[in-house]
Amino acid sequence: MRHRIWVVGAAAVSLVTGLAVVASASASTGAPAARASASGFKTGLARGIPFCQELAKKTVFGSKKTVFGSSGAMMYCFGPQTGGTGPFNQPAISPALGGTPGNVDAASFREDHNPALAQFYGQSETSIAAAGRFVVEAWNDSTGFGSNCGARMNKAELTGVGFSANGGHSFTDLGGLFNPGCTKTRYEGDPSVVAYVHGGHTYFYVASLFERISGPGAGLSYIAFDACTVVGSSLRCGRPDIAASSKQCITFRFGSFCSFLDKDFLAIDPAHGRLYVDYSEFGFLGNGNPVEMSVCSLSNPARPTCERGTPLAFVKKKFGGKLFEGKPYFTVAQPDRLRGCENEGAYPAVNLKTGSVYVAYEFNWATNIFDPNCFGFQNKTRDVITRTPKSCLTLTAVSPCAHPASTNSVAVFSLDAAFIAGYNRFPASDFPRIAVSSKFGDVSMVWNDARHHPQGDILLQSFRLSSLKRVQAHPTTLDSPHGGGVTFLPALRVANANGRLDVTWFSRASAATAFTSVAAAIGVSPGATATPGNVYITNKLSNWLVANSDIVPNFGDYTDSVLSATGRWPFVGRTLYVAWSDARTGVPQPFEAHVSG
Repeated sequence: MRHRIWVVGAAAVSLVTGLAVVASASASTGAPAARASASGFKTGLARGIPFCQELAKKTVFGSKKTVFGSSGAMMYCFGPQTGGTGPFNQPAISPALGGTPGNVDAASFREDHNPALAQFYGQSETSIAAAGRFVVEAWNDSTGFGSNCGARMNKAELTGVGFSANGGHSFTDLGGLFNPGCTKTRYEGDPSVVAYVHGGHTYFYVASLFERISGPGAGLSYIAFDACTVVGSSLRCGRPDIAASSKQCITFRFGSFCSFLDKDFLAIDPAHGRLYVDYSEFGFLGNGNPVEMSVCSLSNPARPTCERGTPLAFVKKKFGGKLFEGKPYFTVAQPDRLRGCENEGAYPAVNLKTGSVYVAYEFNWATNIFDPNCFGFQNKTRDVITRTPKSCLTLTAVSPCAHPASTNSVAVFSLDAAFIAGYNRFPASDFPRIAVSSKFGDVSMVWNDARHHPQGDILLQSFRLSSLKRVQAHPTTLDSPHGGGVTFLPALRVANANGRLDVTWFSRASAATAFTSVAAAIGVSPGATATPGNVYITNKLSNWLVANSDIVPNFGDYTDSVLSATGRWPFVGRTLYVAWSDARTGVPQPFEAHVSG
Protein backbone atom coordinates (compact mmCIF):
# COMPACT_ATOMS: atom_id res chain seq x y z
CA MET A 1 0.00 0.00 0.00
CA ARG A 2 2.86 2.36 0.73
CA HIS A 3 4.29 1.77 -2.69
CA ARG A 4 0.92 2.37 -4.30
CA ILE A 5 0.65 5.80 -2.68
CA TRP A 6 4.21 6.66 -3.72
CA VAL A 7 3.60 5.68 -7.33
CA VAL A 8 0.49 7.80 -7.67
CA GLY A 9 2.01 10.71 -5.80
CA ALA A 10 5.76 10.98 -5.66
CA ALA A 11 6.35 8.91 -8.78
CA ALA A 12 4.00 11.28 -10.44
CA VAL A 13 6.09 14.25 -9.44
CA SER A 14 9.50 12.65 -9.68
CA LEU A 15 11.55 12.18 -12.72
CA VAL A 16 14.60 14.11 -13.67
CA THR A 17 16.98 12.28 -11.17
CA GLY A 18 19.10 13.22 -8.34
CA LEU A 19 18.14 13.95 -4.78
CA ALA A 20 14.71 12.65 -4.13
CA VAL A 21 13.31 14.30 -1.10
CA VAL A 22 9.91 15.40 -2.13
CA ALA A 23 6.84 17.19 -1.03
CA SER A 24 4.02 15.61 0.86
CA ALA A 25 1.75 13.89 -1.60
CA SER A 26 -1.99 13.41 -1.53
CA ALA A 27 -2.97 9.79 -1.81
CA SER A 28 -6.25 10.78 -3.45
CA THR A 29 -4.98 13.23 -6.06
CA GLY A 30 -1.31 12.33 -6.43
CA ALA A 31 -0.39 16.03 -6.30
CA PRO A 32 2.06 17.38 -3.72
CA ALA A 33 0.84 20.03 -1.36
CA ALA A 34 1.82 23.61 -2.22
CA ARG A 35 3.18 24.75 1.12
CA ALA A 36 6.21 26.33 2.70
CA SER A 37 9.11 24.00 3.25
CA ALA A 38 10.13 22.91 6.73
CA SER A 39 13.09 25.27 6.57
CA GLY A 40 10.75 28.27 6.43
CA PHE A 41 11.30 29.00 2.75
CA LYS A 42 8.54 28.77 0.19
CA THR A 43 8.77 25.79 -2.09
CA GLY A 44 9.04 26.26 -5.83
CA LEU A 45 5.49 24.96 -6.19
CA ALA A 46 4.17 27.47 -3.65
CA ARG A 47 5.83 30.25 -5.64
CA GLY A 48 4.17 29.03 -8.83
CA ILE A 49 7.35 27.99 -10.66
CA PRO A 50 6.16 26.48 -14.00
CA PHE A 51 8.71 23.66 -13.87
CA CYS A 52 7.40 22.68 -10.43
CA GLN A 53 3.79 22.87 -11.61
CA GLU A 54 4.63 20.41 -14.36
CA LEU A 55 6.28 18.06 -11.86
CA ALA A 56 3.20 18.29 -9.64
CA LYS A 57 0.81 17.04 -12.30
CA LYS A 58 -0.69 13.65 -11.63
CA THR A 59 1.32 11.04 -13.51
CA VAL A 60 -0.15 7.88 -14.94
CA PHE A 61 0.98 5.77 -17.84
CA GLY A 62 -0.09 7.48 -21.03
CA SER A 63 -0.28 10.95 -19.47
CA LYS A 64 0.93 14.02 -21.36
CA LYS A 65 3.23 15.20 -18.62
CA THR A 66 5.95 17.29 -20.22
CA VAL A 67 8.83 17.27 -17.72
CA PHE A 68 10.23 14.82 -15.22
CA GLY A 69 12.50 15.84 -12.40
CA SER A 70 15.35 14.65 -10.26
CA SER A 71 15.26 14.20 -6.55
CA GLY A 72 17.08 17.52 -6.24
CA ALA A 73 14.45 19.10 -8.45
CA MET A 74 11.71 17.62 -6.30
CA MET A 75 13.29 18.94 -3.13
CA TYR A 76 13.42 22.44 -4.59
CA CYS A 77 9.84 22.23 -5.83
CA PHE A 78 8.12 20.43 -2.97
CA GLY A 79 10.25 20.33 0.18
CA PRO A 80 10.29 17.28 2.47
CA GLN A 81 8.19 14.18 2.09
CA THR A 82 7.86 11.09 4.17
CA GLY A 83 9.63 8.54 2.08
CA GLY A 84 10.32 5.57 4.35
CA THR A 85 9.62 2.06 3.22
CA GLY A 86 8.35 0.97 6.59
CA PRO A 87 8.61 1.58 10.35
CA PHE A 88 12.01 1.75 11.93
CA ASN A 89 13.25 -1.76 12.57
CA GLN A 90 16.82 -2.93 12.79
CA PRO A 91 17.21 -4.93 9.56
CA ALA A 92 18.31 -8.51 9.61
CA ILE A 93 21.99 -8.35 8.70
CA SER A 94 23.77 -11.26 7.10
CA PRO A 95 27.24 -12.34 8.15
CA ALA A 96 30.16 -10.58 6.54
CA LEU A 97 30.61 -11.59 2.92
CA GLY A 98 34.28 -12.34 3.52
CA GLY A 99 37.43 -11.07 1.88
CA THR A 100 35.94 -7.61 1.38
CA PRO A 101 37.31 -4.16 2.30
CA GLY A 102 36.31 -2.30 5.42
CA ASN A 103 33.07 -0.34 5.16
CA VAL A 104 32.88 3.08 6.85
CA ASP A 105 29.90 5.36 7.53
CA ALA A 106 30.99 8.82 6.34
CA ALA A 107 28.19 10.56 8.30
CA SER A 108 27.19 10.69 11.94
CA PHE A 109 23.75 10.15 13.46
CA ARG A 110 24.66 12.75 16.08
CA GLU A 111 24.43 15.43 13.37
CA ASP A 112 21.07 14.28 12.00
CA HIS A 113 18.83 16.52 14.08
CA ASN A 114 17.76 20.12 13.81
CA PRO A 115 18.15 22.79 16.54
CA ALA A 116 14.73 21.79 17.90
CA LEU A 117 16.17 18.27 18.43
CA ALA A 118 13.96 16.59 15.84
CA GLN A 119 15.81 13.58 14.47
CA PHE A 120 15.89 13.16 10.69
CA TYR A 121 16.42 9.97 8.75
CA GLY A 122 18.39 9.46 5.61
CA GLN A 123 21.39 10.49 3.54
CA SER A 124 21.57 9.22 -0.02
CA GLU A 125 22.95 9.84 -3.50
CA THR A 126 26.65 9.84 -2.86
CA SER A 127 29.75 11.14 -4.63
CA ILE A 128 33.37 10.73 -3.60
CA ALA A 129 36.91 11.90 -4.41
CA ALA A 130 40.31 11.33 -2.82
CA ALA A 131 43.90 12.50 -3.00
CA GLY A 132 46.62 10.96 -0.84
CA ARG A 133 45.23 10.44 2.64
CA PHE A 134 42.41 12.95 2.12
CA VAL A 135 38.90 11.85 1.12
CA VAL A 136 35.67 13.83 0.67
CA GLU A 137 32.25 12.24 0.33
CA ALA A 138 29.07 14.25 -0.31
CA TRP A 139 25.41 13.26 -0.19
CA ASN A 140 21.81 14.48 -0.08
CA ASP A 141 21.01 15.24 3.56
CA SER A 142 17.45 15.15 4.88
CA THR A 143 18.34 17.20 8.00
CA GLY A 144 18.13 20.39 5.91
CA PHE A 145 14.37 19.99 5.67
CA GLY A 146 13.97 20.93 9.32
CA SER A 147 16.72 23.53 9.71
CA ASN A 148 16.77 27.28 9.08
CA CYS A 149 19.63 29.39 7.82
CA GLY A 150 21.98 29.97 10.74
CA ALA A 151 21.70 26.45 12.12
CA ARG A 152 25.06 25.11 13.29
CA MET A 153 27.23 23.31 10.76
CA ASN A 154 25.22 24.73 7.82
CA LYS A 155 22.52 22.13 8.43
CA ALA A 156 19.97 24.16 6.42
CA GLU A 157 21.79 23.02 3.25
CA LEU A 158 20.54 19.86 1.60
CA THR A 159 24.01 18.72 0.54
CA GLY A 160 26.03 17.10 3.31
CA VAL A 161 29.80 16.57 3.38
CA GLY A 162 32.15 14.19 5.18
CA PHE A 163 35.95 14.50 5.36
CA SER A 164 38.64 11.93 6.08
CA ALA A 165 42.31 12.70 6.74
CA ASN A 166 43.33 9.05 7.17
CA GLY A 167 42.61 7.53 3.79
CA GLY A 168 38.93 6.78 4.39
CA HIS A 169 39.38 4.74 7.57
CA SER A 170 37.15 7.22 9.42
CA PHE A 171 35.27 10.42 8.59
CA THR A 172 34.19 13.63 10.26
CA ASP A 173 30.66 14.71 9.36
CA LEU A 174 31.06 18.41 8.49
CA GLY A 175 27.33 19.06 8.21
CA GLY A 176 25.96 20.96 5.22
CA LEU A 177 27.97 22.38 2.35
CA PHE A 178 29.20 25.86 3.31
CA ASN A 179 26.90 28.67 2.11
CA PRO A 180 27.01 32.01 3.99
CA GLY A 181 24.22 33.41 1.81
CA CYS A 182 21.67 30.83 2.90
CA THR A 183 18.90 33.37 3.55
CA LYS A 184 18.69 33.86 -0.22
CA THR A 185 20.16 30.72 -1.73
CA ARG A 186 20.36 27.05 -0.85
CA TYR A 187 22.24 23.96 -1.97
CA GLU A 188 19.66 21.42 -3.09
CA GLY A 189 21.66 18.21 -3.45
CA ASP A 190 22.67 16.07 -6.45
CA PRO A 191 26.31 16.31 -5.30
CA SER A 192 29.42 15.66 -7.37
CA VAL A 193 32.97 15.73 -5.97
CA VAL A 194 36.38 15.87 -7.70
CA ALA A 195 39.92 16.21 -6.29
CA TYR A 196 42.82 18.27 -7.65
CA VAL A 197 46.48 18.20 -6.56
CA HIS A 198 48.44 21.24 -7.68
CA GLY A 199 51.42 23.20 -6.42
CA GLY A 200 51.80 21.01 -3.35
CA HIS A 201 48.19 21.64 -2.27
CA THR A 202 45.08 19.47 -2.35
CA TYR A 203 41.71 20.85 -3.44
CA PHE A 204 38.23 19.38 -3.54
CA TYR A 205 35.37 20.81 -5.60
CA VAL A 206 31.89 19.87 -4.36
CA ALA A 207 29.03 20.78 -6.74
CA SER A 208 25.26 20.65 -6.32
CA LEU A 209 22.03 22.15 -7.50
CA PHE A 210 21.84 25.69 -6.12
CA GLU A 211 18.62 27.71 -6.07
CA ARG A 212 17.71 31.30 -5.28
CA ILE A 213 14.86 30.95 -2.83
CA SER A 214 14.16 34.54 -1.76
CA GLY A 215 14.93 38.17 -2.58
CA PRO A 216 15.61 39.65 -6.04
CA GLY A 217 15.92 36.93 -8.65
CA ALA A 218 14.01 34.34 -6.61
CA GLY A 219 13.33 31.41 -8.89
CA LEU A 220 16.69 31.52 -10.66
CA SER A 221 18.31 28.10 -10.88
CA TYR A 222 22.06 27.50 -10.70
CA ILE A 223 24.73 24.85 -10.52
CA ALA A 224 27.31 25.89 -7.92
CA PHE A 225 30.30 24.39 -6.15
CA ASP A 226 32.41 25.07 -3.10
CA ALA A 227 36.16 25.12 -3.70
CA CYS A 228 37.62 23.44 -0.62
CA THR A 229 41.31 23.42 0.36
CA VAL A 230 43.03 20.94 2.65
CA VAL A 231 44.84 22.88 5.38
CA GLY A 232 46.84 20.63 7.69
CA SER A 233 44.38 17.87 8.46
CA SER A 234 41.22 19.92 7.96
CA LEU A 235 39.09 21.05 5.04
CA ARG A 236 38.30 24.74 4.47
CA CYS A 237 35.60 25.59 1.95
CA GLY A 238 35.05 28.92 0.25
CA ARG A 239 31.86 30.61 -0.85
CA PRO A 240 29.72 29.06 -3.59
CA ASP A 241 31.05 29.53 -7.13
CA ILE A 242 28.36 29.70 -9.80
CA ALA A 243 29.11 27.35 -12.71
CA ALA A 244 25.80 27.63 -14.60
CA SER A 245 22.54 29.58 -14.40
CA SER A 246 19.05 29.68 -15.89
CA LYS A 247 19.05 30.78 -19.52
CA GLN A 248 15.34 31.47 -19.75
CA CYS A 249 13.17 33.61 -17.46
CA ILE A 250 9.84 35.36 -17.74
CA THR A 251 8.99 38.24 -15.42
CA PHE A 252 5.63 39.60 -14.32
CA ARG A 253 4.74 42.35 -11.89
CA PHE A 254 4.31 39.76 -9.14
CA GLY A 255 7.54 37.83 -9.76
CA SER A 256 9.65 35.84 -12.20
CA PHE A 257 9.84 32.22 -13.37
CA CYS A 258 12.99 30.66 -14.76
CA SER A 259 14.23 27.46 -16.35
CA PHE A 260 15.47 24.77 -13.96
CA LEU A 261 18.96 23.25 -14.02
CA ASP A 262 19.14 19.63 -12.98
CA LYS A 263 21.39 16.59 -12.62
CA ASP A 264 24.83 18.19 -12.49
CA PHE A 265 28.08 16.28 -12.56
CA LEU A 266 31.76 17.31 -12.60
CA ALA A 267 34.84 16.15 -14.49
CA ILE A 268 38.33 17.50 -13.93
CA ASP A 269 41.22 17.85 -16.38
CA PRO A 270 44.33 18.18 -14.19
CA ALA A 271 46.61 18.07 -17.25
CA HIS A 272 45.13 21.32 -18.60
CA GLY A 273 43.83 22.92 -15.39
CA ARG A 274 40.14 22.72 -16.27
CA LEU A 275 36.94 21.80 -14.47
CA TYR A 276 33.82 20.84 -16.45
CA VAL A 277 30.21 20.62 -15.29
CA ASP A 278 27.29 19.34 -17.30
CA TYR A 279 23.58 19.31 -16.54
CA SER A 280 20.08 19.33 -18.05
CA GLU A 281 18.05 22.53 -18.41
CA PHE A 282 14.26 22.45 -18.28
CA GLY A 283 12.52 25.50 -19.71
CA PHE A 284 8.89 26.43 -20.20
CA LEU A 285 8.81 27.14 -23.94
CA GLY A 286 8.67 24.32 -26.49
CA ASN A 287 9.24 20.59 -26.21
CA GLY A 288 12.24 18.74 -24.92
CA ASN A 289 15.26 19.86 -22.97
CA PRO A 290 18.95 20.36 -23.75
CA VAL A 291 22.04 18.97 -22.04
CA GLU A 292 24.55 21.78 -21.45
CA MET A 293 28.07 22.27 -20.18
CA SER A 294 30.23 24.95 -18.55
CA VAL A 295 34.01 25.18 -18.20
CA CYS A 296 36.04 26.60 -15.31
CA SER A 297 39.71 27.60 -15.28
CA LEU A 298 41.80 26.32 -12.38
CA SER A 299 44.58 28.88 -12.83
CA ASN A 300 43.68 29.90 -9.27
CA PRO A 301 42.65 26.53 -7.81
CA ALA A 302 41.26 28.06 -4.63
CA ARG A 303 38.93 30.32 -6.61
CA PRO A 304 38.13 28.92 -10.08
CA THR A 305 36.66 31.20 -12.73
CA CYS A 306 33.82 29.75 -14.79
CA GLU A 307 32.59 30.45 -18.29
CA ARG A 308 28.84 29.93 -18.13
CA GLY A 309 27.33 31.63 -21.16
CA THR A 310 25.78 35.01 -21.76
CA PRO A 311 23.63 36.88 -19.23
CA LEU A 312 19.86 37.02 -19.55
CA ALA A 313 18.66 39.70 -22.00
CA PHE A 314 15.17 40.88 -22.92
CA VAL A 315 13.77 39.09 -25.99
CA LYS A 316 10.07 39.96 -26.28
CA LYS A 317 6.80 40.17 -24.44
CA LYS A 318 5.31 36.74 -23.78
CA PHE A 319 2.29 35.52 -21.83
CA GLY A 320 1.70 39.03 -20.54
CA GLY A 321 5.22 39.23 -19.16
CA LYS A 322 8.74 39.89 -20.41
CA LEU A 323 10.79 37.00 -21.74
CA PHE A 324 14.55 37.02 -21.08
CA GLU A 325 16.98 34.53 -22.59
CA GLY A 326 20.71 33.86 -22.59
CA LYS A 327 23.06 31.33 -24.16
CA PRO A 328 24.76 28.51 -22.25
CA TYR A 329 28.49 28.07 -22.63
CA PHE A 330 28.02 24.91 -24.72
CA THR A 331 25.07 22.72 -25.73
CA VAL A 332 25.94 19.02 -25.66
CA ALA A 333 22.50 17.84 -26.81
CA GLN A 334 19.73 19.86 -28.40
CA PRO A 335 16.13 19.40 -27.17
CA ASP A 336 13.93 16.90 -28.98
CA ARG A 337 11.52 19.56 -30.16
CA LEU A 338 9.55 17.20 -32.43
CA ARG A 339 8.23 14.93 -29.68
CA GLY A 340 9.64 16.29 -26.42
CA CYS A 341 11.46 13.10 -25.31
CA GLU A 342 13.67 13.85 -22.32
CA ASN A 343 17.47 14.04 -22.18
CA GLU A 344 18.77 13.30 -18.69
CA GLY A 345 21.55 11.84 -16.56
CA ALA A 346 24.59 13.42 -18.24
CA TYR A 347 28.08 12.42 -17.07
CA PRO A 348 31.40 13.84 -18.40
CA ALA A 349 34.91 12.45 -18.79
CA VAL A 350 38.14 13.96 -20.15
CA ASN A 351 40.90 12.68 -22.40
CA LEU A 352 43.86 14.07 -20.48
CA LYS A 353 46.18 13.75 -23.50
CA THR A 354 44.11 15.83 -25.90
CA GLY A 355 41.77 17.77 -23.58
CA SER A 356 38.69 16.48 -25.43
CA VAL A 357 35.57 16.10 -23.29
CA TYR A 358 33.17 13.17 -23.63
CA VAL A 359 29.64 13.40 -22.30
CA ALA A 360 27.22 10.48 -22.03
CA TYR A 361 23.51 10.88 -21.31
CA GLU A 362 20.22 9.01 -21.67
CA PHE A 363 17.73 9.96 -24.37
CA ASN A 364 14.03 9.28 -23.73
CA TRP A 365 14.30 8.51 -20.06
CA ALA A 366 10.92 8.44 -18.28
CA THR A 367 9.10 9.88 -21.30
CA ASN A 368 9.45 6.37 -22.75
CA ILE A 369 6.78 5.22 -20.29
CA PHE A 370 4.85 8.44 -19.56
CA ASP A 371 4.53 10.32 -22.85
CA PRO A 372 2.77 8.62 -25.82
CA ASN A 373 4.71 10.85 -28.19
CA CYS A 374 7.86 8.97 -27.14
CA PHE A 375 6.57 5.38 -27.26
CA GLY A 376 7.54 4.61 -30.87
CA PHE A 377 10.52 2.77 -32.34
CA GLN A 378 11.88 6.00 -33.77
CA ASN A 379 12.26 7.18 -30.16
CA LYS A 380 13.90 4.06 -28.75
CA THR A 381 15.69 4.70 -25.47
CA ARG A 382 19.41 5.26 -26.01
CA ASP A 383 22.50 6.08 -24.06
CA VAL A 384 24.27 8.67 -26.17
CA ILE A 385 27.97 9.53 -26.16
CA THR A 386 29.48 12.74 -27.55
CA ARG A 387 33.00 14.04 -28.16
CA THR A 388 33.93 17.72 -28.02
CA PRO A 389 37.56 18.66 -28.86
CA LYS A 390 39.56 21.04 -26.69
CA SER A 391 39.52 23.59 -29.55
CA CYS A 392 35.80 24.06 -28.81
CA LEU A 393 36.40 24.49 -25.08
CA THR A 394 37.89 27.98 -25.06
CA LEU A 395 37.85 30.13 -21.93
CA THR A 396 35.28 32.49 -23.42
CA ALA A 397 31.71 33.24 -22.38
CA VAL A 398 30.36 30.97 -25.13
CA SER A 399 32.09 28.12 -26.95
CA PRO A 400 32.89 28.79 -30.63
CA CYS A 401 31.32 25.42 -31.51
CA ALA A 402 27.59 24.83 -31.95
CA HIS A 403 27.61 21.11 -31.19
CA PRO A 404 29.91 18.16 -30.39
CA ALA A 405 32.25 16.93 -33.11
CA SER A 406 31.15 13.28 -32.87
CA THR A 407 28.14 11.38 -31.54
CA ASN A 408 27.15 7.73 -31.23
CA SER A 409 24.65 5.79 -29.14
CA VAL A 410 23.60 2.36 -27.97
CA ALA A 411 20.05 1.10 -27.43
CA VAL A 412 18.96 0.69 -23.81
CA PHE A 413 16.40 -1.86 -22.66
CA SER A 414 15.23 0.43 -19.91
CA LEU A 415 14.45 -0.49 -16.31
CA ASP A 416 12.62 2.77 -15.66
CA ALA A 417 9.22 1.04 -15.50
CA ALA A 418 10.49 -1.38 -12.82
CA PHE A 419 9.28 -1.28 -9.23
CA ILE A 420 12.34 -2.27 -7.24
CA ALA A 421 11.40 -3.73 -3.87
CA GLY A 422 12.28 -1.34 -1.06
CA TYR A 423 13.36 1.44 -3.41
CA ASN A 424 11.02 4.34 -2.69
CA ARG A 425 11.28 6.07 -6.05
CA PHE A 426 9.67 5.47 -9.39
CA PRO A 427 10.90 5.41 -12.09
CA ALA A 428 14.34 3.88 -11.82
CA SER A 429 17.17 5.11 -14.07
CA ASP A 430 19.52 3.71 -16.69
CA PHE A 431 21.92 6.65 -16.83
CA PRO A 432 25.33 5.84 -18.30
CA ARG A 433 28.60 6.28 -16.46
CA ILE A 434 31.70 6.99 -18.47
CA ALA A 435 35.52 6.85 -18.43
CA VAL A 436 38.31 7.56 -20.91
CA SER A 437 41.17 5.10 -21.38
CA SER A 438 43.73 6.92 -23.52
CA LYS A 439 46.11 3.98 -23.14
CA PHE A 440 43.66 1.74 -25.05
CA GLY A 441 42.37 4.60 -27.22
CA ASP A 442 38.82 4.04 -25.97
CA VAL A 443 36.02 5.76 -24.08
CA SER A 444 33.62 3.43 -22.27
CA MET A 445 30.02 3.60 -21.04
CA VAL A 446 28.39 1.33 -18.45
CA TRP A 447 24.69 1.21 -17.57
CA ASN A 448 21.99 -1.13 -16.23
CA ASP A 449 19.95 -2.87 -18.93
CA ALA A 450 17.10 -5.42 -19.10
CA ARG A 451 17.85 -7.05 -22.48
CA HIS A 452 19.16 -10.30 -20.98
CA HIS A 453 16.81 -10.60 -18.03
CA PRO A 454 14.10 -8.28 -16.70
CA GLN A 455 15.80 -7.35 -13.41
CA GLY A 456 18.83 -5.96 -15.21
CA ASP A 457 22.54 -6.45 -15.85
CA ILE A 458 25.47 -4.06 -15.99
CA LEU A 459 26.60 -3.66 -19.59
CA LEU A 460 29.79 -2.19 -21.05
CA GLN A 461 30.15 -0.59 -24.48
CA SER A 462 33.38 1.07 -25.59
CA PHE A 463 34.04 3.45 -28.47
CA ARG A 464 37.18 4.66 -30.25
CA LEU A 465 38.29 8.02 -28.92
CA SER A 466 38.38 9.93 -32.20
CA SER A 467 35.63 8.39 -34.30
CA LEU A 468 33.36 7.05 -31.53
CA LYS A 469 33.14 3.86 -33.58
CA ARG A 470 32.05 0.92 -31.42
CA VAL A 471 34.77 -1.39 -30.13
CA GLN A 472 32.56 -4.38 -29.25
CA ALA A 473 29.95 -5.61 -31.73
CA HIS A 474 27.58 -6.05 -28.79
CA PRO A 475 27.66 -4.73 -25.22
CA THR A 476 29.51 -6.93 -22.73
CA THR A 477 27.81 -8.10 -19.52
CA LEU A 478 29.91 -7.24 -16.44
CA ASP A 479 27.88 -8.86 -13.65
CA SER A 480 28.34 -12.57 -13.04
CA PRO A 481 25.23 -14.81 -13.18
CA HIS A 482 23.21 -14.26 -10.02
CA GLY A 483 19.92 -16.15 -10.27
CA GLY A 484 17.92 -13.36 -11.88
CA GLY A 485 18.55 -10.82 -9.13
CA VAL A 486 18.37 -7.04 -9.44
CA THR A 487 21.52 -5.28 -10.74
CA PHE A 488 21.58 -1.51 -11.19
CA LEU A 489 23.17 1.93 -10.60
CA PRO A 490 26.73 1.33 -11.81
CA ALA A 491 29.59 3.70 -11.03
CA LEU A 492 32.63 4.53 -13.17
CA ARG A 493 34.69 7.74 -13.43
CA VAL A 494 38.28 7.17 -14.58
CA ALA A 495 40.51 4.42 -15.94
CA ASN A 496 43.43 3.21 -13.86
CA ALA A 497 47.10 3.83 -14.72
CA ASN A 498 47.05 0.76 -16.99
CA GLY A 499 43.97 2.00 -18.84
CA ARG A 500 41.64 -0.55 -17.26
CA LEU A 501 38.22 0.05 -15.69
CA ASP A 502 36.93 -0.53 -12.15
CA VAL A 503 33.11 -0.68 -12.19
CA THR A 504 30.86 -0.98 -9.11
CA TRP A 505 27.08 -1.42 -8.75
CA PHE A 506 24.17 -2.43 -6.49
CA SER A 507 23.43 -6.17 -6.64
CA ARG A 508 20.90 -8.64 -5.29
CA ALA A 509 21.38 -12.40 -5.41
CA SER A 510 17.85 -13.09 -6.64
CA ALA A 511 14.56 -11.40 -7.41
CA ALA A 512 13.15 -12.91 -4.22
CA THR A 513 15.15 -10.72 -1.83
CA ALA A 514 15.60 -7.05 -0.97
CA PHE A 515 18.97 -7.72 0.67
CA THR A 516 21.44 -5.65 -1.31
CA SER A 517 25.21 -5.52 -1.68
CA VAL A 518 27.67 -3.49 -3.74
CA ALA A 519 29.62 -5.62 -6.21
CA ALA A 520 32.47 -4.77 -8.59
CA ALA A 521 34.40 -5.84 -11.64
CA ILE A 522 38.02 -4.74 -11.15
CA GLY A 523 40.61 -4.16 -13.87
CA VAL A 524 38.32 -4.68 -16.86
CA SER A 525 39.75 -4.06 -20.32
CA PRO A 526 37.69 -1.46 -22.23
CA GLY A 527 37.55 -3.93 -25.12
CA ALA A 528 36.39 -6.89 -22.99
CA THR A 529 33.90 -9.25 -24.65
CA ALA A 530 33.58 -11.83 -21.85
CA THR A 531 32.07 -11.39 -18.38
CA PRO A 532 34.85 -10.77 -15.84
CA GLY A 533 35.02 -12.07 -12.29
CA ASN A 534 33.17 -10.05 -9.63
CA VAL A 535 34.06 -9.15 -6.04
CA TYR A 536 32.07 -7.70 -3.16
CA ILE A 537 32.67 -4.18 -1.86
CA THR A 538 30.14 -4.35 0.99
CA ASN A 539 30.88 -6.61 3.98
CA LYS A 540 27.26 -6.69 5.14
CA LEU A 541 23.94 -6.74 3.34
CA SER A 542 21.23 -4.06 3.57
CA ASN A 543 17.55 -4.90 3.71
CA TRP A 544 15.83 -2.09 1.83
CA LEU A 545 12.35 -3.16 2.94
CA VAL A 546 12.91 -1.99 6.51
CA ALA A 547 14.93 1.17 5.91
CA ASN A 548 13.46 4.25 7.60
CA SER A 549 13.96 7.31 5.38
CA ASP A 550 12.75 10.91 5.15
CA ILE A 551 14.50 11.21 1.81
CA VAL A 552 13.48 9.95 -1.61
CA PRO A 553 15.12 8.04 -3.18
CA ASN A 554 16.22 6.31 -0.02
CA PHE A 555 19.25 4.82 -1.75
CA GLY A 556 19.72 7.60 -4.28
CA ASP A 557 19.69 7.27 -8.04
CA TYR A 558 23.44 7.01 -8.41
CA THR A 559 26.46 5.54 -6.65
CA ASP A 560 30.06 6.60 -7.19
CA SER A 561 33.57 5.20 -7.44
CA VAL A 562 36.84 6.87 -8.40
CA LEU A 563 40.58 6.34 -8.14
CA SER A 564 42.59 8.63 -5.87
CA ALA A 565 43.97 11.72 -7.62
CA THR A 566 47.66 12.57 -7.92
CA GLY A 567 49.54 15.66 -9.09
CA ARG A 568 51.39 14.14 -12.04
CA TRP A 569 50.76 11.94 -15.05
CA PRO A 570 48.62 9.81 -15.27
CA PHE A 571 47.00 11.73 -12.37
CA VAL A 572 45.48 8.62 -10.77
CA GLY A 573 46.74 6.54 -7.89
CA ARG A 574 46.28 2.87 -7.06
CA THR A 575 43.42 3.14 -4.56
CA LEU A 576 39.79 2.85 -5.66
CA TYR A 577 37.26 4.66 -3.45
CA VAL A 578 33.61 3.60 -3.56
CA ALA A 579 30.60 5.50 -2.17
CA TRP A 580 27.02 4.29 -1.83
CA SER A 581 23.98 4.66 0.42
CA ASP A 582 23.72 1.75 2.83
CA ALA A 583 20.88 0.77 5.17
CA ARG A 584 22.52 -1.82 7.39
CA THR A 585 21.74 0.46 10.37
CA GLY A 586 18.07 0.76 9.38
CA VAL A 587 18.60 4.32 8.06
CA PRO A 588 20.23 5.14 4.69
CA GLN A 589 23.75 6.37 5.35
CA PRO A 590 26.63 7.41 3.02
CA PHE A 591 29.16 4.60 3.23
CA GLU A 592 32.71 4.37 1.87
CA ALA A 593 35.14 1.57 1.12
CA HIS A 594 38.49 1.54 -0.61
CA VAL A 595 40.51 -1.10 -2.40
CA SER A 596 44.22 -0.71 -3.13
CA GLY A 597 45.52 -2.02 -6.44
